[in-house]
Amino acid sequence: MNVLAIETSCDETAAAVVADGRDVRSTVVWSQLADHQRYGGVVPELAARAHLTAIGPVVRDALSGADAEWDDIGAVAVTNRPGLSGALLVGVNAAKGIALARNLPLVGVHHIEGHIAANWLIDELQDYGEIAMPAVCLIVSGGHTDLIRMSAPGEYELLGTTLDDAAGEAFDKGARLLGLGYPGGPAIQHAAETGDPAAIPFPRAWLNDSFDFSFSGLKTALLRLVEPYRVEPVDTPEPVREPYAAHVPPTFRSDMPVADLAAGFQEAIVDVLVGKTMAAARACNARTVILAGGVAANARLRAAMETAVAEHDHSPRLISPRLTYCTDNAAMIGAAAHWAIQRGDIAGFDLDVFARESLTRKG
Repeated sequence: MNVLAIETSCDETAAAVVADGRDVRSTVVWSQLADHQRYGGVVPELAARAHLTAIGPVVRDALSGADAEWDDIGAVAVTNRPGLSGALLVGVNAAKGIALARNLPLVGVHHIEGHIAANWLIDELQDYGEIAMPAVCLIVSGGHTDLIRMSAPGEYELLGTTLDDAAGEAFDKGARLLGLGYPGGPAIQHAAETGDPAAIPFPRAWLNDSFDFSFSGLKTALLRLVEPYRVEPVDTPEPVREPYAAHVPPTFRSDMPVADLAAGFQEAIVDVLVGKTMAAARACNARTVILAGGVAANARLRAAMETAVAEHDHSPRLISPRLTYCTDNAAMIGAAAHWAIQRGDIAGFDLDVFARESLTRKG
């Protein structure tokens, strides 16, 4: 079955055609990054309006890229939770319209399940074959940092989640504090390349060895470290009146050790992510460790996880989607939709959106 999948949970308008939950026939992503950079983060209303403009052309491009006609599509899948409500509504309403007009089954997909399912996708650069269960999944994506035990596709147990800032949010806020711009993850990774992660000590929130995460204290520690270097601009320009306030980067003394601060900050996040994942893998006797989500594209996190898995007592297999499927995309939604269709989880036209919802489904 060919599934037309739509993803609009945040600031990427994406569509894809996926066959039988694995074969990526096409994937199209239209990014709004340039629209949000001047604000230092995603503006929800602007994101929703941009999705309205892009959704039609993106869906048409996905069909064209798959060399598919409407009669070739067997179902329509769409992210309906969690995410920005206005953004989700654009994708869900588009999917409903297509499903109604073409008399196709409609499938609502959990965004986090999509990130996990990205590891099942097959194209010319990725094919993991059979993935052994149980697996421990670390999903680090935007506002989500979740540690999940997966016993089979569709069967999940939430082991831990963020109690405040997620890792992606911490990277974005840390980059703002350092004046590095948005998005924060790539900016901090680039700045940290010439830094010494041990030069400046940063705290780690282990939370009494639980599987939950907290990065707000780390952000506060960085704020206190950069504050002595901050200087006020000599001339403060008259603010320009506009619907949304543009982000004004802070100004610092030239001797601020940006590279060392970025490296230490990044290492503190990576240490906790890897440490808790490995502890969960031991507790669950995991045969596979899955790393997924936008932050999974971070080179330091990938390298540290590879080292930790190699040193693990039972040597589980580490898998992570190639970078194209780490960040938000619709192919992963098509993969997760295949699991939903197999278990008979078809939505009605009353399908709603949910800004927040944990992935906790048991078979």
